[in-house]
Amino acid sequence: MTHDHDLVLRPTAAQTEAALNPPAGRNGGDLVVETLSGLGATTVFGLPGQHALGMFDALRRSSLRYVGLRVENNAGFAADAYGRITGEAAPLLLSTGPGALMSLAALQEAAAASAPVLAIGSQVPVAGLGGGRHGYLHELRDQQASFRDIVKSVHTVRTQSQIPSALAAAWESALTAPHGPVWVEIPQDVLLAETTLPVVTAMDATPEEVVPRPELTAVAAHLLANAERPAIVAGGGVVRSDASGKLRALAERIQAPVVTTFGGKGAFPWEHPLSLQSWLEDRHTTDFLEDADVLLVVGSGLGELSSNYHTFAPRGRVIQIEADAGKLESNHPALGIHADARLALSALLETAAVREDPTALERVSAVLTKVRERIAAQDLGLEQRIVASVREALPDTSPSFWDMTILAYWAWSAFDARHPNTMHSAQGAGGLGYGFPAALGAAAADPTRPVLAVSGDGGAMYSIAELATAKQYGSNVTWLIVDDGGYGILREYMTDAFGEATATELARPDFVALSESFGVPAVRTTPDSLTADLTKALSTPGPSVVVLPALLRMFEPTHL
Repeated sequence: MTHDHDLVLRPTAAQTEAALNPPAGRNGGDLVVETLSGLGATTVFGLPGQHALGMFDALRRSSLRYVGLRVENNAGFAADAYGRITGEAAPLLLSTGPGALMSLAALQEAAAASAPVLAIGSQVPVAGLGGGRHGYLHELRDQQASFRDIVKSVHTVRTQSQIPSALAAAWESALTAPHGPVWVEIPQDVLLAETTLPVVTAMDATPEEVVPRPELTAVAAHLLANAERPAIVAGGGVVRSDASGKLRALAERIQAPVVTTFGGKGAFPWEHPLSLQSWLEDRHTTDFLEDADVLLVVGSGLGELSSNYHTFAPRGRVIQIEADAGKLESNHPALGIHADARLALSALLETAAVREDPTALERVSAVLTKVRERIAAQDLGLEQRIVASVREALPDTSPSFWDMTILAYWAWSAFDARHPNTMHSAQGAGGLGYGFPAALGAAAADPTRPVLAVSGDGGAMYSIAELATAKQYGSNVTWLIVDDGGYGILREYMTDAFGEATATELARPDFVALSESFGVPAVRTTPDSLTADLTKALSTPGPSVVVLPALLRMFEPTHL
């Protein structure tokens, strides 16, 4: 009989010798970077600060690659994108107080989009923990309280021996489905004090799989195989779990039309005969989904955007597969299956019978025809042409990152993400400034592919400092800035609601001259030359900026 303690690996003589005689000159920061390396990290993002200097000093004694941005929130966006692209936990090193708090908006986006970010912040010395007012620089009564409502888990270290275990627990938390950001804080004196602890070696922090219950998948498979009008909503969970192939196999087996959410772009082939694409803000799509007698929702909580602003009211049976238990049946009653999308779809493929439906393709085609006719009646040729130009210029496998701007709102519905995990936006939390720093994080994850960032002029000003970052690292990122002289979508919202807009008009710089002042080549383009200018920029190594002066409009909403 084997007992757990029999499986403990016994160190070799060389390992024992190394542990008994660790190299001199190490501090708590070394334990941080050694643990990160032991967990499998290769790249860290961040921005140094006084209380965090122990961590940053230790970086020079490690093999970790450091990518430093100019603003903590942008460093968080870069880590978010790195996590989305690689599926690995992206370490984000931050300082105390203002430095830490500057990351909150980025961590909210990571939480909403289930991006695995391992945020490691410093703290005031141990003596200052506990809420007393000692007057330390950056002191907060309860720093972690600012993060607790945003991240998946919070971990506070008080001694050097706690560092490896805290980071391993946080790493596992970040990578357990649903992925998400986590927060670890380590006091300044713990980071700076010399350590005699052995060098941290390999760490095991393998996340637990979220496995579906077989009795639930059996019922779901029966309902889908025997449905008259099944349909599928594929969300971001399908992309994150690398389940697009299984989704396609299931849709084809049961002949179910598929619509992808804005977070699930690329989860199902855009031109597939069963693809309803992503027109979720169109009443024709909403009507079709409401008419389904069995609706399978995979990796989506059917939130505001995915439900056409909560106007969606299903009449049939809903099956919801979701790794975030808090989202199960949060908006609609359903057969709720708490599981990773890939594992649940695998189970359905094993048990669902083949279903024939000669009308499915015709019904999909009819919906898409109605959608196209509705858009065509609104004199939106410019907007459609620009979306098409971006698609033509962007290589199929290149990732794109979209800020909260009118062109991105169009792309949510109208852009063909030709591969899974290539189109990302800030639609999870909806904050400005995401596109460009996120693209820098994606370029760090894979320098071999050009990356596209898309911003409006308002959103671009949130992250203009990162042009210096792009130049410093030679990031292979092209930044498309659509310049309409203001917060364009807010201008539309306010004009529609109140008859005129307030606080939406902006004085802005000459973006071409500004980019060139950073040493980043830039060009001012037109709708007619956009495809050529973008193609050239994307095919030229290093950072570049393409500025498109244009006033774009949104298509009419159908939820009002």
